[in-house]
Amino acid sequence: MERSEGTGQAGPARTGDRDDPVAGPAAGSSGVPVDVPDVPSPADAPASGDGPEASGERPDGVQSLRAALEAVLMVVDEPVAEITLAQVLERPTGEIAKALRELSAEYTAAGRGFDLREVAGGWRFYTRAECAPLVERFVRDGQQARLTQAALETLAVVAYRQPVSRARVAAVRGVNSDGVMRTLVARGLVEEAGTDPESQAVLYRTTSYFLEKLGLKSLDELPELAPFLPDDVETLEEK
Repeated sequence: MERSEGTGQAGPARTGDRDDPVAGPAAGSSGVPVDVPDVPSPADAPASGDGPEASGERPDGVQSLRAALEAVLMVVDEPVAEITLAQVLERPTGEIAKALRELSAEYTAAGRGFDLREVAGGWRFYTRAECAPLVERFVRDGQQARLTQAALETLAVVAYRQPVSRARVAAVRGVNSDGVMRTLVARGLVEEAGTDPESQAVLYRTTSYFLEKLGLKSLDELPELAPFLPDDVETLEEK
């Protein structure tokens, strides 16, 4: 047992420059305890059930599926069908459909500036209606590209009579529509749909982009046209 200098009294035993970790904090030359950072013991380590897997955020969990859907839909330029997403993500179609609807409801409830909608047989992100004027101002600087009256008439004929030839469209409108048809094709609203078996004339139909711009899931959602047509429309068309 050592004695303290100049006192003749017994002091604490030392084993070296550092105290025994079991004995307590180290003491400096002045006798004041010096704090030593706590070293976590194996007993303090988090249990295997406290990690990300315990919270449900597994690589194959629901949260991962939602993230994957968001990542894919962020880069598409047209609506993507549920079955296509299911094939890409290798998940059941029902699971994909449920996750898409949950995401859509979540965005709406949170009042986000974008929306996830089911349009033209698929899903895609869109600007929320309340924010559309701001986006148009940013993208187009206040200028909106509109279809002419002739283009709208031609597009309506194609939509309701498709597949239809240019000659048939001209017969309904009473004027040549070749130039207007080229414009609609260039804008992606109308596309070729084969040829007529009898006349070999090129037939045209509306595109999925047309449904997307009108916010329709399918052509079945087009409004009834009969109330807007004259009673002798068939006679006029034959002439």
